[in-house]
Amino acid sequence: MARHEPASPVVRQIDQQFLICSICLDRYCNPKVLPCLHTFCERWDLLNPPGAPCILPNPIPACVLSSVPVMAPVTLDPSDPRDPCDPRCLQNYIPAQSLSLSCPVCRQTSILPERGVPALPNNFFITNLMEVLQRDPDPRGAPPAPLPPLGAATGQPLCCPNHEGKVMEFYCEPCETAMCRECTEGERREHRDHRTVPLRDVLEQHKAALQHQLDAVRARLPQLAAAVGLVAEISRQLGQRRAEAEAEIGSSFEELEAALRQRREVLLRDLEATCAAKQQVLEAQLEVLRQGQESILSSCAFTEQALHHGSATEVLLVQKQMGERLRELAARPFPEHPHENAQLEFHAEPEGLRRSIQNLGALLTTSATAHTTVATGEGLRQAVVGQPCSLSVTTKDKDGALVRSGGARLRFAVTGPDGAAAEAEVQDNRNGTYELVYTPRTEGDFVLSILLYGQPVRGSPFRARALRPSDVPPSPEEAKRRVKSPGGGHVRQKALRRPASMYGSAKRKENPIEDELIFRVGSRGREKGEFTNLQGISTSSAGRIVVADSNNQCVQVFSNEGQFRLRFGVRGRSPGQLQRPTGVSVDTNGDIIVADYDNRWVSVFSPEGKFKTKLGAGRLMGPKGVAVDRNGHIIVVDNKACCVFIFQPNGKLVARFGSRGTAERQFAGPHFVAVNNKNEIVVTDFHNHSVKVYNAEGEFLFKFGSHGEGNGQFNAPTGVAVDSNGNIIVADWGNSRIQVFDSAGSFLSYINTAADPLYGPQGLALTSDGHVVVADSGNHCFKAYRYLQ
Repeated sequence: MARHEPASPVVRQIDQQFLICSICLDRYCNPKVLPCLHTFCERWDLLNPPGAPCILPNPIPACVLSSVPVMAPVTLDPSDPRDPCDPRCLQNYIPAQSLSLSCPVCRQTSILPERGVPALPNNFFITNLMEVLQRDPDPRGAPPAPLPPLGAATGQPLCCPNHEGKVMEFYCEPCETAMCRECTEGERREHRDHRTVPLRDVLEQHKAALQHQLDAVRARLPQLAAAVGLVAEISRQLGQRRAEAEAEIGSSFEELEAALRQRREVLLRDLEATCAAKQQVLEAQLEVLRQGQESILSSCAFTEQALHHGSATEVLLVQKQMGERLRELAARPFPEHPHENAQLEFHAEPEGLRRSIQNLGALLTTSATAHTTVATGEGLRQAVVGQPCSLSVTTKDKDGALVRSGGARLRFAVTGPDGAAAEAEVQDNRNGTYELVYTPRTEGDFVLSILLYGQPVRGSPFRARALRPSDVPPSPEEAKRRVKSPGGGHVRQKALRRPASMYGSAKRKENPIEDELIFRVGSRGREKGEFTNLQGISTSSAGRIVVADSNNQCVQVFSNEGQFRLRFGVRGRSPGQLQRPTGVSVDTNGDIIVADYDNRWVSVFSPEGKFKTKLGAGRLMGPKGVAVDRNGHIIVVDNKACCVFIFQPNGKLVARFGSRGTAERQFAGPHFVAVNNKNEIVVTDFHNHSVKVYNAEGEFLFKFGSHGEGNGQFNAPTGVAVDSNGNIIVADWGNSRIQVFDSAGSFLSYINTAADPLYGPQGLALTSDGHVVVADSGNHCFKAYRYLQ
């Protein structure tokens, strides 16, 4: 039906929200109110108001033509999408012969009056409101007439749909519907055992409840206004940042273009100068050669002329002179060999530059939001005066999903009890997590403010208490002592060594992988199946477990079930002998690769233990961990030199990276190494209490972990392995536990070692049947745990 569209936005909003039937989605036609107080059209009005032409869809179905008055002028409207045959609104919504009706909105069932839908009460308020909105505005610009109040618009009380002419003056609370007196009396009353109250009383209650809800909703307006302002400001800043970034991109590439043009001019000038210099030398040589050529030709021509045509007297006269001339020309040295060459080429390596240009620049952004980002760690609650205290921040997006990239604008401020700012530092792990470190200088309460993009993260600001070292309560499980760094020199380090894994107890069991000990092999000794300070451990696809028995100067091989298979190695410093084996790995051929710390080389043995070759001699200072990548390269972690070597199987050095320090490409006593399914190199950085990940060329990708005892923290990590899903499994030496991280370094869980607690775990590997094996160095054995990927 074509209808006039209100011009006023307010009137249009009232029209759309209050005057549209939810069945036919058009303006009400003869609106009827149900007992649940929802209103619908009685039928779909095909005719316009009296006196207006009837606008029908085109073409007109036969079932409609019969209902159109003969005298009504008919206008076809091809744009009307309604189908007159479509059963809509109450007349056609309620099945024929039905004695009850179900509200299309709330599904409340009511008894249908005996005369059906026409007997339902009219909604006079809606009818009067439609009439008011349809009035033409005053041509003199007078404001439209105000909406009539509810009572005035209604004009008369609502009648009961079940008893014609009876006014609804009661309210059934269980049914939440209005009714007349007859509905509450008689034997066939529908609300026999229901509690009914006067309609005017419940009306006041509902009005009070609506007023309360209205006040609660209205109270949210300031918050929404502030949120609108904040989001609008961020949107404005985003547009400004876009314009700035666009300008920076333009200026950067303009500078590059200018540099390229300048380089082009320099090369062209050099080309011109070089060519001119070469040409000058060649032209000078040509001049000498041409002069000599002309002298010889003229002397030869003159002599031949005298010999053939001169008289005897003439020959005798010129013989002496020409003889001397010819002898001089015959003996004269000429520059017959070129004094220059024609090489003048332009040599460049555009492929590398092209790759650099293709990767030039990056748009730094994250989807992190402050209200979902969380901070964890002991540093949020307690600190020790004069000692660095750390906590971790994990960024998340608006849906609570982990953000996998770094670079977020995170601000960390620490305020002491005297109002002075304390030392604070933010370290970006480049995987969506950040390590925050602060050092309190006085005891008392500190306020920790963490802002992400200017907004406080969840729970910020935090309050932490700084205690003097003497006031920190001691724990029997955490008795500190200075210990020797295992297997790599004599660096002294403050670390915790526990006789039991604290994460195997129910007290700290927050998110364990429910694994269990499968078997334990070995005890302290020198016989087969016994160990003394075992270090590295590796596995093979053939179902073998290979262990580096460091202090027994040998390598022992077991089956996946822990059955002893063979032992090889003789103590010594000659090729094929072992002095202190630490790391061990198995390549695709089954060859066993052993890192010998004291011999400072890596030995390669056959699967049967026969020596084949060695590599790294003269380069390595203290090899610790060893692994084989997907290209067959042998990756060696040099614990003493604090770097990583990559060798070909024949011993040729491919690459080397790392040095001593705390930076991204630096290490402090690195221990073990693993390679993931992307051929990325994963290194445990012992004294830096972190795990660092590099690509196959040694370029830094990201790191994770910090010093501590919480989830995702380390106290000197050692062994490392990567499962088929890319999850990273790390042996935490000082905390005597095994933690599991996802491929981006976010903490997932830990392996439950409570059945047989670890004591300073070292190497770690995954067997071909999916179990975790770990070298339990302090207990002189290795253990296998069931691992659920």
